[in-house]
Amino acid sequence: MDNLLSVNGLIMDFGGLRALEDLDLHVKKGEILALIGPNGAGKTTFFNCLTGIYRPAAGDICLTTPGGSMSIAGLPPHVITKKGIARTFQNIRLFPNMTVIENVMAGRHCRTNTGIAGAIFRGRAAVKEELEVVERSYEIIKKAGLARYVNELAKNLPYGEQRRLEIARALATEPLLLLLDEPAAGLNSRETKELDMLISEIRDLYKISILLIEHDMKLVMSISDRVAVMDYGKKIAEGRPDEISRNSTVIKAYLGEEFVA
Repeated sequence: MDNLLSVNGLIMDFGGLRALEDLDLHVKKGEILALIGPNGAGKTTFFNCLTGIYRPAAGDICLTTPGGSMSIAGLPPHVITKKGIARTFQNIRLFPNMTVIENVMAGRHCRTNTGIAGAIFRGRAAVKEELEVVERSYEIIKKAGLARYVNELAKNLPYGEQRRLEIARALATEPLLLLLDEPAAGLNSRETKELDMLISEIRDLYKISILLIEHDMKLVMSISDRVAVMDYGKKIAEGRPDEISRNSTVIKAYLGEEFVA
């Protein structure tokens, strides 16, 4: 299976603190890869490097697109989004006073061509594109199981549905790679099971790769094709879920002696 994302020798420093140390990681096309590790291991810092929020001190990040492989290390976030990487956040970052469909439509912005003049004068092309954005956004909302909330303000949705909405907005950018930062945080057991199904359906329906940070080990072990483990900014293990669950180094560093997959 070809690699969609290849990260080589990534280093990230904050003053005298080294948050990422010579990190190598690859994500294959069409796979679900989970990234686990204790708090402070550098997982979200890694996501911030992938999405252009942080500029790494060294190393390279290569993304394979239909146009070929390219380095995206240090590019601005909006450029990386347009290249094909979208994400959600640990702490939900929706537009609370916008409706569900408006939030998803906002995600479509990077795929539209209408400029300021088109928005003001509303020519035929601009109107057609606007209708396409609405239709596409509604289809994504339906797939995410949010159709009944389509005209509801985001801030009024139950917490679990807000998580789904953030995923739907990320999907609106038409990503090749979807990054999910602790998507099960704050969810109850029923919502977590539904999230498990949603993530698998997204991968299969949209034919994309998914890289997720997650602390819910039942979710990780049930949904992932592979698991990578970080500790103190380094990758300490990588393999199939069953291999990781038996890895003595991982158990000592993170899972705990009593872990059962």
